[in-house]
Amino acid sequence: MKKSKRIKKSNSWKIKQHRDQYFKKSKTLGYRSRASFKLIELNKKYKFIKKGTCLLDLGSSPGSWSQVASQIITSGRIMSIDVKNMEPVKNVKFLKANFMEKQTKTEVIEYFSSNLDVIISDMAANTTGNQSLDSIRTNQLCAEVIYFSKHTLKPKGVLVSKLFMGEDFIEVKNLAKSVFKKVNFFKPESSRKESKETYLHCEILKSL
Repeated sequence: MKKSKRIKKSNSWKIKQHRDQYFKKSKTLGYRSRASFKLIELNKKYKFIKKGTCLLDLGSSPGSWSQVASQIITSGRIMSIDVKNMEPVKNVKFLKANFMEKQTKTEVIEYFSSNLDVIISDMAANTTGNQSLDSIRTNQLCAEVIYFSKHTLKPKGVLVSKLFMGEDFIEVKNLAKSVFKKVNFFKPESSRKESKETYLHCEILKSL
């Protein structure tokens, strides 16, 4: 892509952001990004984050979801993980690491010392420009979180994860249904209309 085209694309994105009501609202309320409102909507609908919740936040940078969780959780524990840096959030343990690595998963288990109440994931693969490929790679991350949840959530635990509508959507949906008794999908109003993202909400593990 030529430099002039990149500049135009960047400027177009900035204009769109400033016209976005959720972008403006996030600045007013002190949230790090508009993504905060996605979790607020999800929790309003399913009510899975409570005062004593032990919660793992995956793909946490810049910290929007951790901010929302920390405002609710007062007697539980929160750990956030991302390969990118994240500014500190009060009462949140941040680990800069790749969730896909075995050592990272071991650190999660050691930090909580018991099974989790909630896992939330807004992880998305780095974009390549190929929407189909990007969807597949992001959905693979979602599948990995489902597998991890199977062994780390409490029996009545909850998983919330980003998922893209694409050719492997049904495959990931079926995987979730093989692990959890209740599986729902929800696209928050704060999610951009043009985005193919939706959110998977799962609860109550099936017996191993």
